[in-house]
Amino acid sequence: MTDLLVPIFTMTVLGFLFSSGLVLAYKKLKVDEDPKIEKVAEILPQVNCGACGYSGCRAFAEAVVKSSAAVSGCPVGGEETANQVAKIMGVEAGEIIKKVARLHCGGTIEAAKSRGFYSGIPTCYASHLVGGNKQCSHGCLGFGDCVKACLFEALYMETDGLPRVREDKCTACGKCVDACPRNLFELHPLVQEILVFCRSEDRGPMARKVCNAACIACGICARACPEAIVMENNLAVITDFKKIDPEKIPDIEKCPTNAIGRIHREEDRDEG
Repeated sequence: MTDLLVPIFTMTVLGFLFSSGLVLAYKKLKVDEDPKIEKVAEILPQVNCGACGYSGCRAFAEAVVKSSAAVSGCPVGGEETANQVAKIMGVEAGEIIKKVARLHCGGTIEAAKSRGFYSGIPTCYASHLVGGNKQCSHGCLGFGDCVKACLFEALYMETDGLPRVREDKCTACGKCVDACPRNLFELHPLVQEILVFCRSEDRGPMARKVCNAACIACGICARACPEAIVMENNLAVITDFKKIDPEKIPDIEKCPTNAIGRIHREEDRDEG
């Protein structure tokens, strides 16, 4: 009997000592969490989209409290959330510039020439791997990977084969930017009115041969507004939209293929 009691007693004592050691270590090494983290996390959208640059809303809240992320760093929450976070942190949110996703492609079904019927996996990514279904190697593939990636129903496919952005629902989370295999989406300030609707870097004759809406590097827009538009790799590039003089917009819109112009030009024309 004694032979059994000795090991039992020994294990009990050792268990008590180890558990006591763990309790002491926990109390000694415990790091108290700043209560502001929980407060910030509670007012965030909780969509964990990663648009802030962190793995989720909780991680972003921790970064804000540690001053390694800006209080306005959640694009999904927008101005209201930024102001609430700033109030918790006791700072000013500063100016919040609303951004939305914009598509740099005008290659509709009618404008972009087809290179044949694609019968593979119906995704932009899969189509891109085999060259796509359009002769233009830079244009939108039209399978809606961006629409499927959007968490806020801010994108939809139009009958012309291109995705459209619902600006009132867009949170600039950047999911569409990541989803597009041809990098056709960018986040731009909502107030930016002029955009280049093309990504082709092909020379003018080749670009126009495969798409009627392609930038042909004619330079009309750059000559009209050299302080804000330049030509790079056969493509018009807006260097600073704030420097575009409204009076020069009509000259910019003389683009023969409409590859650059007002973002809401269709609505403007309907109203006009």
